[in-house]
Amino acid sequence: MIFYHITSQNRIKFAHFSQNIIMKVFEFKSKNYCNQNNTKNNSNNIILLILLGLLIGFINGFFGGGGGMICVPILSYVLGLPDKNAHATTILIMLPLSIASFVIYLIKGSIVLNYAIAISIGFVIGGILGAFLLNKINNVVLQFVFAFVIILGGIKLIF
Repeated sequence: MIFYHITSQNRIKFAHFSQNIIMKVFEFKSKNYCNQNNTKNNSNNIILLILLGLLIGFINGFFGGGGGMICVPILSYVLGLPDKNAHATTILIMLPLSIASFVIYLIKGSIVLNYAIAISIGFVIGGILGAFLLNKINNVVLQFVFAFVIILGGIKLIF
């Protein structure tokens, strides 16, 4: 992964940059820009949603994935969607994003097609099973499992 080739000083700068973006997002929320009933700030809502989409898309395109790990918390905590709706909506958001990233990586010749096809079969089956399970799982368990996966991924990146 490209992240391993970035110096620790640049990782810290990236972490601060990301933290500043997240703080700005929460500042928007605290000013009630995200209230769906607030038509006065509708243009602010659209701008915020586009900026959040830009952040999610950048993360997904730059790291080759992971946009969903950012998208779910943004939809839940910033925009106030219930957890299960945030997970389901993320799938829809990630589809065009994944297609766009796929086209760029395909053009650049970065995809190992035989691996991608084989893994995609399991990916589709796992996605279907996961979608059915999402409707049956308790929200507290869902939050715990999601947080555990994110923490595990972060630890893996660091070490």
